Amino acid sequence: MGRPVPQLRAVIFDWGGTLTPWHTFDLAEQWAVYARVVHDDDERASADLAARLFAAEAAAWQRARTGQGSTHMDDLLREVGVDTTDAVHDAALTAYRHFWEPHTITDEQVRPVWEGLRERGIRVGILSNTIWSGDYHRGVFERDGVLDLIDSDVYSSEIAWTKPHPKAFQTSAEALGVEPSEAVYVGDRPFEDVHGSQSAGMRAIWVPHSEIPVAQQVSVDVTPDGVAHQLLDVLDIVDGWQSR
Repeated sequence: MGRPVPQLRAVIFDWGGTLTPWHTFDLAEQWAVYARVVHDDDERASADLAARLFAAEAAAWQRARTGQGSTHMDDLLREVGVDTTDAVHDAALTAYRHFWEPHTITDEQVRPVWEGLRERGIRVGILSNTIWSGDYHRGVFERDGVLDLIDSDVYSSEIAWTKPHPKAFQTSAEALGVEPSEAVYVGDRPFEDVHGSQSAGMRAIWVPHSEIPVAQQVSVDVTPDGVAHQLLDVLDIVDGWQSR
């Protein structure tokens, strides 16, 4: 007989493209929106700042994919010479977040899934690769009425690693008070989410509904432990495991 599968005590979710519907849009525009506020009277300076910010972010995500090192948005801004203590930064950040608002909407199935997990005695966690602060993400969850259902949330901007580094997943499990073998990770990316969580000793549920840009893809040969074509499928997968 094979070794028994540990009891499932926590389900940890990716954020973008998993808890939010996937949107394809011009990523450079986010920085154009920010830069136009910083240099509202100088089109050339605005375009230059936007280009440098876009390049800095792309480099940060490339480092994350190759070395799993994290970046905070404030560090990225300072890297290109932005004074994050200046009042104009606050105004630019407000415009930037307004641009992102329609792309951060929580999937309508999130609340029933999380309520269902809670009813089963299973803890709910978040582990997201992000440059944004944890407070900003919590504000999004509060805006959409689901913050109360999260037992623990971990963001790469606030730790030293990004997914798929095993320590990112281990940190999330520790925050929930469980062993990695007692957790399952739900995400839309084979490399960061499926490969990463399985390498850390978790089970993995893949949500294959995101059109991930080629430049962001990392080829990896993995087989998820479950596939959820919609978030509500997570409950059926979990019930199937628990009944064994």
